[in-house]
Amino acid sequence: MNFIEVKDYQDIIKDKDSKKFILIYKNGTPNSDCAYEALKDVKDGKVFIVDVNKVKNVHQHYGVTAVPSLVVENNGNVENIIKGCQTSNYFDQIIHDKKTTFSSSNNGQPQKRVVVYSTPTCPYCNKLKQYLTKHGVKFTDINVATNQQAAAEMVRKSGQRGVPQTEINGQIIIGFDTPKLSRLLNIPTE
Repeated sequence: MNFIEVKDYQDIIKDKDSKKFILIYKNGTPNSDCAYEALKDVKDGKVFIVDVNKVKNVHQHYGVTAVPSLVVENNGNVENIIKGCQTSNYFDQIIHDKKTTFSSSNNGQPQKRVVVYSTPTCPYCNKLKQYLTKHGVKFTDINVATNQQAAAEMVRKSGQRGVPQTEINGQIIIGFDTPKLSRLLNIPTE
């Protein structure tokens, strides 16, 4: 991983890449150090690092109120905010856009089609995605905060506006309901 230390918000703006990853963290705190170390293990890629002890204007620009947070920016728009310490594998999926779909599970059966409807600031959405990643479930993550068509489709299917929602082969699960997720995805209960 190539880390680029940010001294000012202008350092991010100057970069010409359309998709950017910005780790906003507080050096010396356990969760922030955990996120930093996990990102170090990701092969290839570029992450701007912003230590809130030193830089004061970046987290405010993105509306980040809790650290660590990995901001995913695409063409100047916030696409996602991943809060807390995640696994290297999870960060790798985010940075290398490996979030989609069908593969075989451990038992040789084709994996079910899994779609997660989420928003960047929803803590249960992040916990749900961590849970799926931990158990090797590939999924498509749809940010309904920026995709109004997908948000409308989600409400049409479930009758609910709240997130997270998970669609597994057409069946909707409201919230982070591990017993239902485990049953439908054949994940051993913990």
